[in-house]
Amino acid sequence: MTLVPLPAFADNYIWMLHDGSHAIVVDPGDAQPVFDALARHKLQLAAILVTHHHPDHTGGVAALHAATGAQVWGPARERIPEPFTPMVQGDIAEVLGLRFEAIDVPGHTAGHIAYFLPAAQTAPTDAPLLFCGDTLFSGGCGRLFEGTPAQMLASLDALAALPGDTRICCAHEYTLSNLRFAQAVEPANAELTHYNARCESLRAQGQPTLPSQLAIERQVNPFLRSREATVLRAVRAHAELAADAAEADVFAALRQWKNDFR
Repeated sequence: MTLVPLPAFADNYIWMLHDGSHAIVVDPGDAQPVFDALARHKLQLAAILVTHHHPDHTGGVAALHAATGAQVWGPARERIPEPFTPMVQGDIAEVLGLRFEAIDVPGHTAGHIAYFLPAAQTAPTDAPLLFCGDTLFSGGCGRLFEGTPAQMLASLDALAALPGDTRICCAHEYTLSNLRFAQAVEPANAELTHYNARCESLRAQGQPTLPSQLAIERQVNPFLRSREATVLRAVRAHAELAADAAEADVFAALRQWKNDFR
């Protein structure tokens, strides 16, 4: 299987997996990039996986299903274009010999799910894959439109517990702006400085920064590091939190800091 990010809109990625004849796409907010890729590679669309209900993730689902008959999987607790197979924690979507496990990750939206592929067998490496929509970004996380800080913290904890070599296939090219904020939180983080330089180089060459790797995100992403002493000190100082503030309150203050960051 080959993993391909298909750019859409201003900064979205629609993720495609294909074996040279059949394809799977994740979060097709726009059908046209998918139709173009199918034609370019002479592929038949077998399946569509959807992480949450926002239009930039679902806008192309109906047209793609109508044109190809591809089966659609999506979060059971959200409104997704019908027909689709509803998915909740632990459910498996089997397609093209691959088994995608659903993980409930509420926070960005109330019923958001992610898809984990433990044995990816995808070029250029067979490392696991995580399609996490707008829950986890490289260097950041999604805004809390429908969920609570406690829910998002728990969701990120669940993703952070996956194998370190997991490739993070999130849905937006937000990496450089996220890393600018991360450096404001942890200016002395040497791994963050190194990763930022690498990502700046990729973008200068017109290349995506994604997929990222979970082991790297654990080292550089403040939203996976909200319990680390350096992050705690920074958030407490910025938000004037008490030393005994609850973990969810610290996370909420960190997310608000990012919301206001320019």
